Amino acid sequence: MSLRIDHVLYAMHDLEAGATRFEEDLGLESVPGGRHPKWGTANRIVQLGPDYLELVAVADPQVAAQSAFGRMVLDAGERLLGWSVATDDLDEVAARHGLTVRRGGRSRPDGVRLTWRYAGVEEAVASGGALPFFIQWEGPGELHPGGDHTAPPGIAWVEVAADAAQLRDWLEGARLPVRFAAQGDGIIAAGIREIVLV
Repeated sequence: MSLRIDHVLYAMHDLEAGATRFEEDLGLESVPGGRHPKWGTANRIVQLGPDYLELVAVADPQVAAQSAFGRMVLDAGERLLGWSVATDDLDEVAARHGLTVRRGGRSRPDGVRLTWRYAGVEEAVASGGALPFFIQWEGPGELHPGGDHTAPPGIAWVEVAADAAQLRDWLEGARLPVRFAAQGDGIIAAGIREIVLV
């Protein structure tokens, strides 16, 4: 079983305005992602290769208020929200931590359907983003939102305010590029290419 950083999430009030700001100020161009109908959210994707930056905002406040992920986005404001770790054996990870495996999916603007399985969102929310949630993509690697699964990682590191022993246990000892912050809560920063995102 392998683990790697899959994506970092950044919450926004206005998805289109925020995406324009990220492109103009940081040079991070995004493409339309789609909507998460069950969560009441929508996203845009900054493709980084085998990983990506997810810009996410509430699209339907009533639906968002009914899901853990939607509530997390509703409450976040404009900031780094969390991170996700990809695995090739989600069932094993979930069994080890006593997590429920769920299914997710969205349709891209071009009609292509993306599907995945995930676990640990509630725990990630409760940690304020210090812990990642786990994800396993379904379908061929070419469908991964990052764009090029053969490229080197675009996410250089994440910085979290977390209990180091708890995070190591959560990640089953995997050596991921994680920095620990002495102060703050949750995810503090992320290195995206040459940019430090806070």
